[in-house]
Amino acid sequence: MARPIPYTSATMESRPARMPAPAPDFTTRLARTEAELRAAQHLRYQVFVRELGSDGEMVDHEAELEQDRFDPYFDHLLLIDATRGDDIRDQVVGVYRLLDEDGAAKVGQFYSEDEYDLTVLRRSGRKLLELGRSCLHPDYRGGTGMFHMWQALADYVSERGIEILFGTASFHGTDIDQLAPSLSLLHHRHLAPEDLRVRTQPAAFQPMDLIPEGQLDRPAAMRAVPSLIKGYLRLGGFVGEGAFVDHAFNTTDVCLVLDTRQMSAAQSRIYGRGQ
Repeated sequence: MARPIPYTSATMESRPARMPAPAPDFTTRLARTEAELRAAQHLRYQVFVRELGSDGEMVDHEAELEQDRFDPYFDHLLLIDATRGDDIRDQVVGVYRLLDEDGAAKVGQFYSEDEYDLTVLRRSGRKLLELGRSCLHPDYRGGTGMFHMWQALADYVSERGIEILFGTASFHGTDIDQLAPSLSLLHHRHLAPEDLRVRTQPAAFQPMDLIPEGQLDRPAAMRAVPSLIKGYLRLGGFVGEGAFVDHAFNTTDVCLVLDTRQMSAAQSRIYGRGQ
């Protein structure tokens, strides 16, 4: 049997040293050009279509763009890493889509109204902002990228006097039996109060109280909750009543609602600027 070649100074010197990746150079801003919007849609394609297996009527597989009819009415918050070359399509590594009541009036509805009855929010008389299509490039998950996104979102909310944030967030997959522990935990522990309790549209209502609370392995159920949803819960957010199974996107959605007035001081510091 041949003996392996030992690592010596000679063999080590013959291998080029691997240079450490440069630290990210983050900036955040709203998309200002068509190219920046396309960059956001390209990142959404990478995450929602290629990674998670979703699809839609306006998805452009040839150009690798995840897009829909609502895009022209939303503000698109971008997380940009300037170290990723000169092409904005490569530089955009995080996206948040934001729609206020003026934008919803122009398009005729909030995006999530296809899934949820938002009457209780619309009648509240308080200033609303819908969040959606939040995603990060895989290389930036678990780092400081999401903090920068939350910081920019906090500034956006403060500048516009937003009082209630809401939007759908997703579990990957549509197997309700597999998701039942996490959905049940959200229902039992984090259901919105009645004055904020949106509800899945009747034709698509999927109950979330599938397992009695006393039978849940709560730590395991919470570990299976996506990090974005857990982030909203840590900020004092709630879930609406019922889930929505989205077969086109290969997801099971819950509606998150966050009342900025009720955020504690500690939660406000996590959120960014505080009250």
